[in-house]
Amino acid sequence: MKSIKQDVKAWLLLCTGLGTILFLMGSTFFIVVTQSLGLYSMGGEESGFTLEYWQDVLSDSVFQSAYLYSVKVSLLGALFSIIVSYPIALWLRNELPAKVTIVTILRAPMLVPGLVAAFLFVNMISYHGILNEALVFLGIWDEPKTLQNDEFGWGVVILQMWKNIPFALILIGGAVNSLKTDLLDAAANLGSNAWQRFRYVIFPLTLSAVQVSFILIFIGALGDFAFYSIAGPRSTYSLARLMQMSAYEFEEWNQSAVMAMMIMLTSAFVTVLVSMIIKPLAVKRGDIK
Repeated sequence: MKSIKQDVKAWLLLCTGLGTILFLMGSTFFIVVTQSLGLYSMGGEESGFTLEYWQDVLSDSVFQSAYLYSVKVSLLGALFSIIVSYPIALWLRNELPAKVTIVTILRAPMLVPGLVAAFLFVNMISYHGILNEALVFLGIWDEPKTLQNDEFGWGVVILQMWKNIPFALILIGGAVNSLKTDLLDAAANLGSNAWQRFRYVIFPLTLSAVQVSFILIFIGALGDFAFYSIAGPRSTYSLARLMQMSAYEFEEWNQSAVMAMMIMLTSAFVTVLVSMIIKPLAVKRGDIK
């Protein structure tokens, strides 16, 4: 009886926080799903099940362009953030002078809001920004060049990296630091070089951190609004910007709900895909050659 009371008490304590989160998330998700299917309307239209909003959005060339652009930039931002984080994490594994200061500086971007970072970046690469003026002063360029709001989205990719590398460093750095030095010494004694130790020892044992980092960075980048709006191209919308514009400027709430569903479904698909790709890599076995 005492054990049952303790279990009930534990569940009650858990429900105070978890129940609130589930209620808020569940109710919001329910409204988005029903709204995308025409079962709930904020614009006063007659409600009723229909796939018309899905057909309108998925067949819209503007949405298709925004979707491909957002997915492309989010994938590149997540991938490059992890690629850059690995050598930094391995470097920080060593004993360094002023290591605490270095780590603090590397984590500083996490304290800067995305909108502020986007404005700072645009001011740096604008026509008369710091970068242009410096290159002209050094004689590398004869005159300033237009670098902001590039069509491909490299500016947004760089911003995503700047913002997310500190986050990736926390996860990947923690996984790298958890590896025992004896393990790496044993691999070295067996004749492996630095690249082989990374490929056969460090990388497989830290893939769980890579998986979490990639998924969280991708999801955050896919739904980002500030970076795309300030530093993104003018000819293509991001999914978040297009969704906001559809809802608040054109009052197409049902179409906006479809876009929100596409963001969530894409996030879920990439999460499953990354898990399927990383799982066999994490258990890879083979001789060091």
